[in-house]
Amino acid sequence: MPLKESQSATEYETVDRWEGGVGWIANPEETMARASHALATDAGVWVVDPVDAPGVDDLLDEYGEVAGVVVLLNRHYRDADEFARRHDVPVYVPSWFDRVADLDAPLRRFEGRLPDTDYRLVDVVDSFGWEEAALYDDESGTLMVAECVGNAPYFTTAGERLGVHPMLRLTPPAALRGRRPERVLVGHGPGVLDDAPGALADAIDGARRRTPKLLVDTLRSQF
Repeated sequence: MPLKESQSATEYETVDRWEGGVGWIANPEETMARASHALATDAGVWVVDPVDAPGVDDLLDEYGEVAGVVVLLNRHYRDADEFARRHDVPVYVPSWFDRVADLDAPLRRFEGRLPDTDYRLVDVVDSFGWEEAALYDDESGTLMVAECVGNAPYFTTAGERLGVHPMLRLTPPAALRGRRPERVLVGHGPGVLDDAPGALADAIDGARRRTPKLLVDTLRSQF
């Protein structure tokens, strides 16, 4: 099973479908399980950290017209430029990002809230070149996290439905502590739609304690 396909995706798997949007994982056999999401709002559909695949536009059409493409991690430009150009919309990034890709599509910086939506921007990580934000809609209870937590195989160990990224396990993101979302959507793997507060709290609170077990699991998977 490859960590990440080096060529364009040929298929996708739908995940995280709820009344406010949908997610998909392109090339589902990838170990990285790169997940993308469409957030349906009154302002239109916001596509977050997208990886392109044949037929994805038909999936987006179910939720309306694309209003913009959002990048929540400075390493997650993925196919954002291609999506934005195809739908003739800008790419939106948090205003404080220093590392911004060279795009052909228009670039818009934003802060506070995603324009004309209830999604608030939450600063999650800003250290050692890692710039990451999350989106949180208090009313719907939807938390969209790009990288600091996920559930691709290398994020989690036994018993975890969400896990903190291996590089952040010793300093789990304080900005996510104490939040009680109804659902957690992530950039790697399917999200958690049931008992999301419990899964998120368990991931944050147990991150340091379970680091040795995760390292052992990761090493064993290589042989």
